[in-house]
Amino acid sequence: MAEPLQTLTVLFVPGVTPTKWARIWNDRMRRQRLDLQLATQADAIAALRDVSAGAAFLRDVDADDEFSAIRLYEEQPVVVASRDHLFAALGEHETVGADELASENVIDGQDAGVIDLVAAGVGVATMPQSVARLFSRRDVIARPLRDAPATAISLVWPTRRTTPAVEALI
Repeated sequence: MAEPLQTLTVLFVPGVTPTKWARIWNDRMRRQRLDLQLATQADAIAALRDVSAGAAFLRDVDADDEFSAIRLYEEQPVVVASRDHLFAALGEHETVGADELASENVIDGQDAGVIDLVAAGVGVATMPQSVARLFSRRDVIARPLRDAPATAISLVWPTRRTTPAVEALI
């Protein structure tokens, strides 16, 4: 009788595409299943703490006493505005500066509801480029934001509970 497959649960935040890691895992770890689940940053951190997830792909988490982290890449920040906003007149590769945001209503958040408000002309929003792409619509545009730090994507896991499966993922 075959052994049941063990499962490693790995969470990822919106905009992160874990396809590459899933493909490599499936090629190398045939006896263990990888369960990828979309989560908010807060929910993913809570799941790492309560051990319902073994690892997560998160934004701007550095290693500390609680979590180990390996930086994988950085994301360009962008400004998202309605298609008829002044920023839409900028070329696709022209940037918007922090000084230009000073007179704007900047909506806090990085989800579909924020994009709805931006599309309605309520204000603009700043977010990582991958999140803007995820929620891309014809009635909004995204322009690179200069003067803003990039967002770091890291593989994160609980320092005191590094398992062989997490080691394999690393």
